[in-house]
Amino acid sequence: MDSDQTNGQTQATGRRALLGAAVLGASGAVLGLPGAARAAESRPAAHAGRGLKSLPKPTIIGHRGASGYRPEHTFGSYELALDLGADIVEAGDLVPTKDGHLVCRHEPEIGGTTNVADHPEFAGRRTTKVLDGVPVTGWFTEDFTLAELKTLRAVERIPANRPHNTLYDGRWEIPTFEEVLKWQDEQTRKRGRQVWIYPETKHPTYFRKLGLGLEERVAKLLRKYGKDSRNAPVIIQSFEPSSIQRLNRLVDNPLVVLLSSADSRPYDFVEANDPRTVADLITPKGLREIAGYAQGIGPTLDLVVPKNADGTLGKPSTLVPDAHRVGLILHPYTMRNENPFLPAEYRKGSAADAYGDPFGAFKTYFATGIDGVFTDNADTGLLARADFLKG
Repeated sequence: MDSDQTNGQTQATGRRALLGAAVLGASGAVLGLPGAARAAESRPAAHAGRGLKSLPKPTIIGHRGASGYRPEHTFGSYELALDLGADIVEAGDLVPTKDGHLVCRHEPEIGGTTNVADHPEFAGRRTTKVLDGVPVTGWFTEDFTLAELKTLRAVERIPANRPHNTLYDGRWEIPTFEEVLKWQDEQTRKRGRQVWIYPETKHPTYFRKLGLGLEERVAKLLRKYGKDSRNAPVIIQSFEPSSIQRLNRLVDNPLVVLLSSADSRPYDFVEANDPRTVADLITPKGLREIAGYAQGIGPTLDLVVPKNADGTLGKPSTLVPDAHRVGLILHPYTMRNENPFLPAEYRKGSAADAYGDPFGAFKTYFATGIDGVFTDNADTGLLARADFLKG
């Protein structure tokens, strides 16, 4: 998901009651930066639970890995997130190739996240498509075979904010979801702790119309690797509720509905002529409906603490207690260290690539009772959590 993004039938199961809200739990040692290592010393004590209950609270989720420091959705980014101590790695945003493989890219358009523009053999693939009602020009994963995509290399998506990350442009290839599942097992063995991942189905309605349905492919791979149970260390998310409903019928994994701005409509609602907006989904009635097929929600941070007209934080909404009341966990998105992504009162200067005061923002969001947060800077999140738990 992205903090910039504007973006049926339910099947009630017993999983929601079993999974519930995440509680204090075990996590492994932090490797890497000294500051993050100190944060590890303040981690919550081990808990005997399984599944979501085994995760620390608030959970620190590495957004597309450690994308504050490395090009997103690469094994370099994923592994650094673990080194920094992330409890979960968002690996990854799932989009299909022409030959039906699932790969990890923020969007199906890859002009901004790979060096495809430097490949003259693919110049003719550049095109304009309508993606969820919006014309988008570039190169799209569904027009490439996996073998062709493997000739490309990842680059930094927002170089104006992260010029230092461009040092790593061209170093890593595009991972497949199957490679991620194998990597998860390898890292679990290597680190002596369970590694969690948090993949997302991207634009599922768009891809289903192309004959490239995502959910069945995700379910098939999860079953292949024995990761389709309610206690499996794989949480699946989507901005389209119908995608989560479909997954609820295919696998028993924890499921999360992502929620964009209050006035936006999930694109599957647009296609189905469902007039509801996100504002309708976050009412007590809407949350009860979501709790019938999912275990959590992933709202924008603005839905948790709305901003005032001047960009400063206002009064927290009732979303956290309302969601908890029906047994849903909340993992909002996305905390980043750089000025443009922080509430106005936590910015320092106006430089687009300069850090503000993310610790102040983390403290404010943690105080609302959220169960975790997506962040591009897992080490910052861990230190902020340690400070928060100390009181």
